[in-house]
Amino acid sequence: MNVIFTCGGTAGHINPAIAVANILKQRKPDCKILFIGAEGHMEEKLVPAAGYELITLPGSGLSRKLNLAGIKKNINAVKCVVNAVTKCKKIIRDFDADVIVGTGGYASFPAIYAGAKLGVPTVVHESNALPGLTTKMAASVATKVLVCFEESVKHYKHPEQVEVVGMPVRQEFITTGKTEAKKMLGLEDVQVVVSAFGSQGAKVMNQTTAAIFPLEQEDGFPFHHIHAVGSFGWGWMPELVKEKGVDYENCASIDMREYIFDMPTVMAAADVVIGRAGSATCNEIATTGTPCILIPSPNVTGNHQEKNARVLEAAGGAVVILEKDCTPEVLYAEVQGLLVDEERREQMSKALRGLVKIDSAERICDIVEELAKN
Repeated sequence: MNVIFTCGGTAGHINPAIAVANILKQRKPDCKILFIGAEGHMEEKLVPAAGYELITLPGSGLSRKLNLAGIKKNINAVKCVVNAVTKCKKIIRDFDADVIVGTGGYASFPAIYAGAKLGVPTVVHESNALPGLTTKMAASVATKVLVCFEESVKHYKHPEQVEVVGMPVRQEFITTGKTEAKKMLGLEDVQVVVSAFGSQGAKVMNQTTAAIFPLEQEDGFPFHHIHAVGSFGWGWMPELVKEKGVDYENCASIDMREYIFDMPTVMAAADVVIGRAGSATCNEIATTGTPCILIPSPNVTGNHQEKNARVLEAAGGAVVILEKDCTPEVLYAEVQGLLVDEERREQMSKALRGLVKIDSAERICDIVEELAKN
């Protein structure tokens, strides 16, 4: 069986595809897997690190602005898509693909469209409650559309093609326990706080985090703080932290990284996670049962991150702070409040685990295998 996964742009699109690919390889070690992504994005790091071959497509995103610059950008984007579809057809033929699975991001549409035109079964998985533009276009030609939430089905033109399967996460998020994770990181005797705001990072939240480090320093660094800066902030945030009087490079309690590649271990070790509220993040947090503080991005289509966050909050598993209200002092106080209240953290952890479909990746594999037979 030969399967193509197409995804990219952010870790939230890439990691679910890797999770499904890993299960397929466990089931069928002779299964050939190929990833198609976009040039210059996170997939160029994450996919090879997971052990899979990646072919990238040149591309240009769409602009929602109707000025001259926006129109020019969209014309160029259309040209890129046309060229990408042609390239994808060749890739699909050369690989002799049996099924193509798209999990979002620029590269998904040309690969899914090319596959559909060649008569190859195609699967689209949408992680958010509201489908994005790429998913809407890909769903119009896909064999099967998979979603995380029951309420999402109504947003599709052909609901009979839509199946609710949940969000696939890597097996390590399911199998790694807190005691084991803390031991692996050498943090058995300290509380751990993890903050991450997407693989690309978020300027406002990186600035807020940089302002929290001095508060931690004033309190004698009461916990171990692992922070993922993201690709966009890596060039300036470390210097900003130094300007605020924190020598993080010689501080054992601060671990700043561009990206957290061992997130299953790090998240399992965490006593509190601070993050955005993309669907992948919410599902990984819920799977590990890690109490969380969510600051939804205000810059997303349909405000879907706040909707994701409110689901976890309503279940009793999350504290939600809107970005406009998230001062360093407010966020630091919430972290401290959770760290001193073990009973509340245990209740939050139980509530989070009750939200998860841990067999999502397996269910998607079942669908892929069934389509490959036809």
